[in-house]
Amino acid sequence: VQLVESGGGSVQAGGSLRLSCAASGGIFSMDTVGWYRQAPGNQREMVAILIGGGSTNYADSVKGRFTISRDNAKNTVYLQMNTLKPEDTGVYFCYRKVIVLSREYWGQGTQVTVSS
Repeated sequence: VQLVESGGGSVQAGGSLRLSCAASGGIFSMDTVGWYRQAPGNQREMVAILIGGGSTNYADSVKGRFTISRDNAKNTVYLQMNTLKPEDTGVYFCYRKVIVLSREYWGQGTQVTVSS
């Protein structure tokens, strides 16, 4: 099972970015997928989660600004980030819980930097 993120970068406050995470292995459509982030000096925190049935959960700080989605045909999960704020800066990690293996996996992380 591998997770490969892309789409990070630098943007000014108010801008947008779209993160992608391409997955391999397992039965992607059944799995819980999500995005976490970690700012310097802080613990890793949940940003958005999408379970196999379609339910989503977002951190309060990103509700209304971020949208998580998946394309099961492409084994890819996305995070659309709008109205970005400097406090959104951090390394964003793709997450996948492979149901058939009962194991969790993480991507390598992609840097998002939002300047004021």
